[in-house]
Amino acid sequence: LSPDEDGICSGRYFSESGLVGLLEQAAELLSTGGLYETVNEVYKIVIPILEAHRDFRKLTLTHSKLQKAFDSIINKGQKRMFGTYFRVGFYGSKFGDLDEQEFVYKEPAITKLPEISHRLEGFYGQCFGEDAVEVIKDSAPVDKRKLDPIKAYIQITFVEPYFDEYEMKDRVTYFEKNFNLCRFMYTTPFTMDGRPRGELSEQYKRNTILTTMHAFPYIKTRINVIQKEEFILTPIEVAIEDMRKKTQELTAATNQEPPDAKMLQMVLQGSVGATVNQGPLEVAQVFLAEIPADPKLYRHHNKLRLCFKEFIMR
Repeated sequence: LSPDEDGICSGRYFSESGLVGLLEQAAELLSTGGLYETVNEVYKIVIPILEAHRDFRKLTLTHSKLQKAFDSIINKGQKRMFGTYFRVGFYGSKFGDLDEQEFVYKEPAITKLPEISHRLEGFYGQCFGEDAVEVIKDSAPVDKRKLDPIKAYIQITFVEPYFDEYEMKDRVTYFEKNFNLCRFMYTTPFTMDGRPRGELSEQYKRNTILTTMHAFPYIKTRINVIQKEEFILTPIEVAIEDMRKKTQELTAATNQEPPDAKMLQMVLQGSVGATVNQGPLEVAQVFLAEIPADPKLYRHHNKLRLCFKEFIMR
């Protein structure tokens, strides 16, 4: 705040009661938005002020609201919906400043790709004319030379929040994994000859990590991407990632409280059923049948063997 501005310090919010009023309003709205953990953080600022004023009536109210918020956290558990994220890239001179810009969009809880595609196509179709807008269906890097210069292209990809391993120590709860997010990842499968999918031994994967300018949730529902990193996984690394995922699913299904036989059945069918093409057996035959000739691959080879060891144990 700048004290030079007229009336800013004599406004009704610029007082202790004004501040408490705004914070209480914020807590109500956060509670409505289902962000119960942040309600606690807001009241942490309010409570000392109320205590200093010996305002026990308001303290009673505040603590009852906190109790409600904590009850909601316990009762709703994993059923809470925090949003779905999409990366949207704009290509074409029609977009002006937006050309070649990328954004991450936050959409309501269960938004499917076709919904956001349809909405953006409709919106920009009204701006530029329906024939001029085209949605790029894949998530491969866009080559601008192959695009029609008079058209506007939109590329939409589903992205997931991305965390480094060390971050996972602090992000324990479901809420923490969905709050204060500024890095997102999407994967693009590819083979060296240009097809997206191929045999196990030739299946590569490109992991793209995007960093946004601000963290979600934010006052806007779309934020600019300011950094982009790419990692290429070789076929054996793709297999390691797959096996780890299968093991995690199995662990989750066997440790579920209360036990869920249907879920376990589905996981088992998906990971060890004989009908599964490119299942663990196939992975083992392709990558572990013989020790690799290239010493650089020893580490991956051992990693994959350890993955299988754990998988069999589960």
